[in-house]
Parts: sequence; structure tokens; C-alpha cells
Amino acid sequence: MLYPLIRKFFFSLDAETAHGIGMMGIDRAACLMARPVAPCPVEVMGLTFPNPVGLAAGLDKNGDHIDGLARLGFGFIEIGTITPRPQEGNPKPRLFRIPEAQGIINRMGFNNAGVDKLLENVRAAEFPKKGGILGINIGKNATTPIEKAADDYLICLDKVYNDASYVTVNISSPNTKNLRELQKDEALDDLLGQLKTRQLQLADKHGKYVPMALKIAPDLDDEQITAIADALRRHRFDAVIATNTTLSREGVEGMANAAETGGLSGKPVFSRSTAVQRKLAAALAGELPIIGAGGIMGGEDAAEKVRAGASLVQFYSGFIYRGPELVSEVADTLANVLRHKSP
Repeated sequence: MLYPLIRKFFFSLDAETAHGIGMMGIDRAACLMARPVAPCPVEVMGLTFPNPVGLAAGLDKNGDHIDGLARLGFGFIEIGTITPRPQEGNPKPRLFRIPEAQGIINRMGFNNAGVDKLLENVRAAEFPKKGGILGINIGKNATTPIEKAADDYLICLDKVYNDASYVTVNISSPNTKNLRELQKDEALDDLLGQLKTRQLQLADKHGKYVPMALKIAPDLDDEQITAIADALRRHRFDAVIATNTTLSREGVEGMANAAETGGLSGKPVFSRSTAVQRKLAAALAGELPIIGAGGIMGGEDAAEKVRAGASLVQFYSGFIYRGPELVSEVADTLANVLRHKSP
């Protein structure tokens, strides 16, 4: 395969520089890199996905590369995280590879061009016009006090609602100060309640219902998982994404870059993420679907997420390490797994 050679070149560069060059390469050469993807339609959140393989938020924060990514065969693409106002994010360097563990640490800090610029890009893209499923991941600006966080989420929800297939509420990034506090009891209840009320108002206004998913962290104990599941049911959210990056350094101890602050993704987060997902699935008892994310590096990893209760999967770091062939490999594996699960 060509990708291992390309990856060798990219891994010789600073990680964030390589990311920018790589995304431009996808725009120009996606058709050359894409492999045939097995059709495997699944219905989740009232949407019909052509296959259950998604791109996680973070790779294309501003929606600059939607059509190039779509040509790689993803069943759905999630862009963002976006905030109401543009922001630079954290100081560079802020993205670090741990190749020997197939891990990545980032402390990007929701760097993005703002929700209005993202919507310009979405409206210029062909993928959503042709019925492609596009998730938009929303967050809060770093300068917004945590007690005012709901205001930022509501601003973003208002703006993206009519252009999104679904909206993801990101309260689990470790790189925005105090953001994960929103996962806790009263704060979570208040935020989900306000978002649900606004979602229903927007559904009436626009004449269509756009589902909402909540993205959670892998660094949760059993009591927190149960409380989040109860809140998701109580506020009738449409899905949950499990999980974001971890603050743990288990599996990368002593490796170069392992001491950098930020969220760890890739292979080292797989077991932790899947364990949280499995407990969440038990707590939810099938009442709302789970999108499995975290450490998917191959088809069998994705199959394990499905066996642990996921209806769809997403990856980001696996795409960096494995390249476009991961899309078709995961799609082929899940088509086989889901075929055998069907009655």
C-alpha cells in the first residue's frame, strides 16, 4: 500500500504541519486512495446511514475538507468542534505522536474559525446536498465562564440546526478549562434540559427534527456513568458518543511525548473507552443508541465496539496511523458482524 510510505514522510514533520498538508492531499487525491466500501445500511437516530463507519470530530474542525473525506467511503462525517466565536486554541506545539503505541496526545483547545465560517463551508460542500450524513460537533469558547457555557451551546445549536444531520454536544474535551465539570449531576441536568427545550423549539421552527448526541469522556467511574445514562434518558437525548480522549497515560508510560498534557487517543485508549461504553450500554438498556469511538485501529476493534453495544463507530487517530484503507476494512468487518447479528 502507498499509505505507509506517505505516513513515513508525514511523521518526519511536526504533527500539526503534517495534518494541514495531509488534509489538502485528501482534497486532491481522495479518489486515488479510496477503496471500495461494503454497503451496510443501518438506521440510527431516525437517520439511514449507508454504512456504520464514521469520521470522528477533530480531523476537520472547520468543515474545509468535507467532500474529499466523503470520497473515502465514510458512512457519515462529523466536523468541529466549533464554537460561537473564532479562537486560536492553545499555544503550539499542541499535537504529539507516540508512534510505538499508536497513540496521539492533543491539547488543541477547540481551535476553530467560528460557527459562521463552518456554515459557509458546509453550504459550499456537495456531500450534504447529496444526502450525506453530516454531524456538527459544538462546544464553548475558552473565554466563556463555565456558568455561562449553556449560552454558547445554544448559540451554536441555533446556527447549525438546519444544516446538520445531527448535532453532537461536546462536554468531554480535557483541553478547555473546567469543561468536563459539565458532565456532573446538576450542571449536566441543566445543560441537557436547556438543549432539549431548544431542540424542540427549533424542530417546530424548521419543520424537521435534528437529533442530538452527547459526547462523554472515558475517565468516568461507574456512578458517573449511571448518572449520565439516567440524564440522557430523562432528557430524551437521541444518542451518546463514547468516548473522547483520556487523561490517563496507561500504556504509554515512559515513552517519548507521553508526559505532554492533553488528551490521549489511539490504541492506548481502546480498552478504557470500550469498558466505559459497555457499562453505559448496560445502564441505558437499549433506550438510546451508542456511537463507539476510541482506539479503533482495525476491523476487529470496531467489531468489539459493536459487541459492546455500539450501533455506529467513529475513528480519528486510527485514520492517521492506518490511512484510508481503515475505512473499507472496518466497513467490511462490520457488514459481516451485523449480518450475523440480524434475526
